[in-house]
Amino acid sequence: MQGNIAHGASYLKRGAGMLIHPSLRLFVIVPLLINILIFGTLIGMGFSYLSELMDSWMSYIPEWLGFITWIIWPLIVLTVSLISGYLFTSVALVIASPFNALLAEKAEELVTGKPVDALEGLGAALMALPRGIVREISKLLYYVPMAAFVLILSFIPGLNAIAPVLWFLLGAWMMSIQFVDYPMDNHQLSFADVKEAVRRRRLSSMGFGGLVALCAGIPVVNFFVVPAAVVGATLLWCEELSQ
Repeated sequence: MQGNIAHGASYLKRGAGMLIHPSLRLFVIVPLLINILIFGTLIGMGFSYLSELMDSWMSYIPEWLGFITWIIWPLIVLTVSLISGYLFTSVALVIASPFNALLAEKAEELVTGKPVDALEGLGAALMALPRGIVREISKLLYYVPMAAFVLILSFIPGLNAIAPVLWFLLGAWMMSIQFVDYPMDNHQLSFADVKEAVRRRRLSSMGFGGLVALCAGIPVVNFFVVPAAVVGATLLWCEELSQ
C-alpha cells in the first residue's frame, strides 16, 4: 500500500491552517454557518434520543448487572459518534456542496498558482447543485451496503467487540472519498476515478480520512471539520493523487 498515514493526517491540520487566508475566507463562512446549524440541531436530537434509548435498555438489566453500564456506554457512544459523524457530515455536504466545490477550486488555485477549469462563481455552482446532489447520493449508495454489513456484525456476540474499529475504518475510507471528490469533480473526473485514486494512495487517504472521521464525531470540532477537510483533501489531491 502506498502513502503515509501520518502525512495523510497532516493534510487536515494544514487545511485548517489555510481557512483564514483572505482568498478563501468568503468560501469558508457560508459552509461553516450551514455546518453549525445542521450539526447543532442533529447532535442535540441524536444524543437526547440516545439517552432515552439507553435508559430504556438499562431498565431490562437486573440491578446486580448494573456495572455493565460503564462498559456498554463508552462502546455505544463511540460507535454512535462514528456513525452519526459520517451521516451528519453527508447531510451537510449535500446542502453545502456548491460552496465546498468553490472552496476546493480556490484552494487549488492558491496552492498551485494555476487556474482551475471549473465552474466560476456562486451562480454557476448553484446551477450545478442537482449534479452535486446526484454525486452525493452515489457516495451514499456506495456506503450503505458496507455500513449494513458492519451493522449486522455489531449485533453478533463476540464480533460486536470489534464493531467500533470497523466503523472507524469504514468512516476513514468514506471520509477520504467524500472530500477528495470535490477537487477531482472540479476536474470532471468520475466517481470511479475518485475511488481508484484513493485506493492507489490508500495509507495517505486513510490517515486523512481517519482524522476527519474522529473530528466529525466530536461536538463543536465537527462544526469546523468540513471546510478544513475540503482544503485538506485539495492538498492531498494536488500533492499525491493528481500525479
